[in-house]
Amino acid sequence: MENPPKITAYLKTFCGWSEGVRAVFRKYQLDFEEKDIIKNQAFRWEMEQKSGQPLSPCVEINGTMIPDISGEEVERWMIDNGVIKSSDAEADAPINSACTDEQHAAMAQQQGGNIKFIA
Repeated sequence: MENPPKITAYLKTFCGWSEGVRAVFRKYQLDFEEKDIIKNQAFRWEMEQKSGQPLSPCVEINGTMIPDISGEEVERWMIDNGVIKSSDAEADAPINSACTDEQHAAMAQQQGGNIKFIA
């Protein structure tokens, strides 16, 4: 890869979808800036302003914001847009998996128990 992509990922600390996005970046050995929207509410605000919506993960690649995306979708987008070449290597985590009840509990704990998740 001649020019590595500039990637900013708006992710949750504990989240199946967010971990899937991280797994894709690890699979392709892509450097990225992670902005944890649970630990830093300013990052959540920034994500919502840039993406026009509140759902995460959101990933910005070379200035293009891709909102509410799974690892599987971000991988497909990067392949389709010539950012990466497809690889048959396995990701080290599921790339299309929802958050578990345990992940929701961990996020709620981190926020002082004020977050309620609706299945």
